[in-house]
Amino acid sequence: MRILFVSHRFPYPPTFGSKVRAFNIIKHLARSHEVSVLSLARSDDEAREAAGIAPFCRDFSVFRVHNALQVAKLGLLLPTTVSASEAFFHSAGMRREIDQRLASRSYDFVFAHCSAVGRYVEPHRGLPMLMDLCDVDSRKWLDYAAVKPWPLSMGYRWEAWRVERAERRQAQTFDRVTVATRGEAESLAAMGVGQGVDWFANGVDLEYFQPGDVAAQEELVTFVGRMDYFPNEQCMVEFCARTWPRLRQLRPNLRLQIVGAAPTARVLALAAIDGVTVTGAVPDVRPYVRASTLTIAPLSIARGTQNKILESMAMGVPVVASTIAAAGVDAVPEEHLLAAANDDELAAQILRLLGDAGLRRRLAAAGRERVASHHDWPQAMARMDRIMAACSANHGRVGQEAAAL
Repeated sequence: MRILFVSHRFPYPPTFGSKVRAFNIIKHLARSHEVSVLSLARSDDEAREAAGIAPFCRDFSVFRVHNALQVAKLGLLLPTTVSASEAFFHSAGMRREIDQRLASRSYDFVFAHCSAVGRYVEPHRGLPMLMDLCDVDSRKWLDYAAVKPWPLSMGYRWEAWRVERAERRQAQTFDRVTVATRGEAESLAAMGVGQGVDWFANGVDLEYFQPGDVAAQEELVTFVGRMDYFPNEQCMVEFCARTWPRLRQLRPNLRLQIVGAAPTARVLALAAIDGVTVTGAVPDVRPYVRASTLTIAPLSIARGTQNKILESMAMGVPVVASTIAAAGVDAVPEEHLLAAANDDELAAQILRLLGDAGLRRRLAAAGRERVASHHDWPQAMARMDRIMAACSANHGRVGQEAAAL
């Protein structure tokens, strides 16, 4: 097949979350199909880096957008039902290119990655189309609204309503809508969107994320994540304020390293706390994780798959996660990782793991085995292939229903 793949963030280099998922989908599809990739870049550096995808697809096009202009679009469309996400990731040039390509009828399948790009391809209903939401973003914005002060909370609720409208519309117009976890599919079902919904997991490159051959440093705890992402920023600020002091009181030599690109001012300020290091961007997170006694993921807002947990488990480093973050991976608490429902449990689980080398060894082995059996990319892609086949087989019926709307 000739497949047109459209995404909101250029999927190379695969440095975080949605880009990792998109890149691995493209790499897999290109083994059997001709894949054309169209996506956006918000800087000249990002546009140059995008060229690295060339060996993994038939062709690609990068559309340069500018943050100032994209933000201006948000203001213009604020009173409308078009979501801020759709406005921010809109490019007139990319829309024209997609229209021209699909009008030529030279493609057999359209794969759209994340709801923000749905409007680009929705008018073209003559082809089988799959929308990979990855996460249910409308629920994420509601999560933000619950912790943000007014009037920001009102803004997030408005965005959640608009994104939900887009998600519902896409469930009606695309042949299939997919997400990254069973839990996200359940979120759609709770919204009344169940028909035509499926899921396939994120995977981990088990060859790249292998256990190290050097012993971990004692008393070293690590958090990994992009640090301008609000859930990551929030959880580390709260962890350092509420949990870190009691841990240091009981274990004065304990150290915490916060590893991730683009730390905000609030995150950078955490480096002033005794025992805390903020690294900023690093060329390779693996040495930092492998050097750790354990990693933590104490998020209070978590949607979809928590790749940071999977990568740590794949490297044989035990994990303590919040209950909600642990739910984003296919693993069983107490068997493959430890989970905590509140600050007291979080401190207790970290102390428990620090004090029990046998438990660390057991979780390290079981965690990597679980990733290999439940989050291996070939398995995830095999499931996606079956969904795409069903998408194509179901196309005629869904197209007729969509045309009647």
